[in-house]
Amino acid sequence: MRTDDVPGEGPDLRHHGDAEVRDDGADLVDLAVNVRSDTPPAWLRELIAGSLDTLAAYPDGRAARAAVAARHGLPVDRVLLTAGAAEAFVLLARALKVRRPVVVHPQFTEPEAALRDAGHTVDRVLLRAEDGFRLTGRAVPEDADLVVIGNPTNPTSVLHPADAIAGLARPGRTLVVDEAFMDAVPGEREALAGRTDVPGLVVLRSLTKTWGLAGLRIGYVLAAPETVAALERAQPLWPVSTPALAAAGACVSPPALAEADRATRRIAADRARLVAGLARFTAAGVRVVEPAEGPFLLVRMPAADAVRRRLRTLGFAVRRGDTFPGLGEEWIRLAVRDRETTDAFLEALKRALAR
Repeated sequence: MRTDDVPGEGPDLRHHGDAEVRDDGADLVDLAVNVRSDTPPAWLRELIAGSLDTLAAYPDGRAARAAVAARHGLPVDRVLLTAGAAEAFVLLARALKVRRPVVVHPQFTEPEAALRDAGHTVDRVLLRAEDGFRLTGRAVPEDADLVVIGNPTNPTSVLHPADAIAGLARPGRTLVVDEAFMDAVPGEREALAGRTDVPGLVVLRSLTKTWGLAGLRIGYVLAAPETVAALERAQPLWPVSTPALAAAGACVSPPALAEADRATRRIAADRARLVAGLARFTAAGVRVVEPAEGPFLLVRMPAADAVRRRLRTLGFAVRRGDTFPGLGEEWIRLAVRDRETTDAFLEALKRALAR
């Protein structure tokens, strides 16, 4: 583990998985984007369609905000609805007065990109492959007054213990925990959402991954009332659309939570099948970061960038790893899919590795 200043030149922080399936990748089987492939469900599509009848009125987020608050056992003034978790990173970068922000990498690159765009100098803490990309020792500089970490982390699929992350809290420090994929973890173990005993805690959640709503843009922030108020002042008027608000209220309802919990079991089984299949290529140098807890895997292999390009010719898009600080061209990220897709991908990988 080491702490690095941001170099003048480095990874493309604005490259995301969707770039792999645009343009000439539109017809590829998508293992690059971490949105659950069988979503949104029919009941959610129908509910969103029904909300279109009210588009003449300005959005009213009070009911959805209350529903999110109730879902986490929090008062409403600790909740802010956002146009996806990505908007929350921009709000944090613009609204909070910080001197030394630190981002723990490898992780989703948008937090650092947003901070840099807002004029901040960002330090990186790089977790090491030899440590399993886990927090060890005194990872974060003591004078950091903003720390951003993902849990489970994209792209490593590492689920850090809640106590380890809470241990990063300090007086005068804002601790931002990106839990965009926590609802893909059975029982949401190690979640900090809903906690009010951790000073400076800000938890971000997304509803786009589990429910297939990336095109609708809906997420939320859980934080102390004064932090929520500061972020809200930085938002434009009516930042979340009426269809997105309808989806938010529905996706945090008890029936939806039960459905999401059932999905976590399927994801775990599908992930185990993918891990077992990748183990067949150990002799070719293929290594999976384990234990994996998210709906995706981080995989290391020789000449991964060339393999990725060959996979495209065989009909599969995977996420390149070299745009994540702390990784390089020998890494790819794979979204977990159903067994039929996994089996077809493994056959394609066998061919790609053999060339």
